[in-house]
Amino acid sequence: MRILMLAQFYPPIIGGEEHHVHNLSVALAARGHDVSVATLWQEGSPEFEINQGVCIHRIRGSMQRISAVFTDKERQHLPPFPDPEMLWALRRIIAQERPHIIHAHNWAVHSFTPLKAWSKAKLVVTLHDCSLICAKQRFEHHRSACTGPGLGKCLECASEHYGAARGVPIALATRVWGKLERSTVDMFLPVSQAIAETTQLAQHKTPYRIIPNFIADDLDILSDDANPLLAQLPKDDFLLFVGMLSHGKGVDVLLRAYAEMGTPVPLVLIGQQQPDFSATFPPNVHALQSWPHAAVMSAWRRCSMALVPSIDLDAFPTVALEAMAMGRPVIASRIGGLPDIVVDGETGLLVPPGDSRVLREAIQSLLDDPARRERMGVLARQRVAQFRTKRVVPLIEQVYQELLQTRSLGEQATA
Repeated sequence: MRILMLAQFYPPIIGGEEHHVHNLSVALAARGHDVSVATLWQEGSPEFEINQGVCIHRIRGSMQRISAVFTDKERQHLPPFPDPEMLWALRRIIAQERPHIIHAHNWAVHSFTPLKAWSKAKLVVTLHDCSLICAKQRFEHHRSACTGPGLGKCLECASEHYGAARGVPIALATRVWGKLERSTVDMFLPVSQAIAETTQLAQHKTPYRIIPNFIADDLDILSDDANPLLAQLPKDDFLLFVGMLSHGKGVDVLLRAYAEMGTPVPLVLIGQQQPDFSATFPPNVHALQSWPHAAVMSAWRRCSMALVPSIDLDAFPTVALEAMAMGRPVIASRIGGLPDIVVDGETGLLVPPGDSRVLREAIQSLLDDPARRERMGVLARQRVAQFRTKRVVPLIEQVYQELLQTRSLGEQATA
């Protein structure tokens, strides 16, 4: 098959979605498919390269030329409507690559939908968040879980988040182009049950199949125990959080719970602090910057347990999978895709999001019972096997094959 991935960002920019697109592209190329990627150009990156068997086309988008509209200059994302230069570049790339399958990731799809009929390709979209219906993508309203979209509500919420000049057009475009997306996409792939339900796929009779995120088959050996950054870690037991330091990730809840514990066991935070997040760090908290992935894997191996106290609807956080792959129990919020990953009482503990008291008690209960932590870690390593590349990528391949068979049958019927 010839497959074209559409993504806002691609390595060297790294995040959960970027990891997924890269790993999926490389895995499909290794399985004999012709894989190409169309993504936004980033300064210092070539406009075209072949890396690990994947052809990477980097496009300069029109929105990138208006840098004033972005608060994060390093992640100048695509809009929830067609980007003119992206659209015309995609037309050229599609004519060159002649893909059978276009596999888009979130708002990148909007720069392709006007070309869908012309391309004759089948369109698959992985939903990594709630961007199909939410301008903020997180399904959050006033720092709480949203109860559902509404025009006035979404306009007010987006204006509060982006500012009125940007928020109003983003909210309106999300509403209009989201409806078009539903009618254009051949198959949605939400990464968790929570994303499928929140985006109302079944309610709108939208074709979908839940396929989770995945981690590399050999991830547990892809660590870097020689990295000098590891010297910053405590020598003995410590608790570990990895991710953006933000309200949505529950970091303020975690800090409150930790301060109330009064434990001598250190808490380590690895990740970039968001500009709009401020918190007082209690004693014995080690707040580190973002680390290379291999060093993070080594940190998981050294910690006592992983903490994922999200408040936002975390779609399917791979940090939980990575910690489990290293044999660590996970204490996580019962929200988003986390209940799809963590089996409460077996591979870790699930707690109500935002409840610092219950989180504190859960952490203390595992600190007090090393034998239970060890058992949970063994079960966690076993469970994560179902989220490996060799288990998940064939499920995506099967979707492609079924869609192409449907196209072949349709062509025969009209012949």
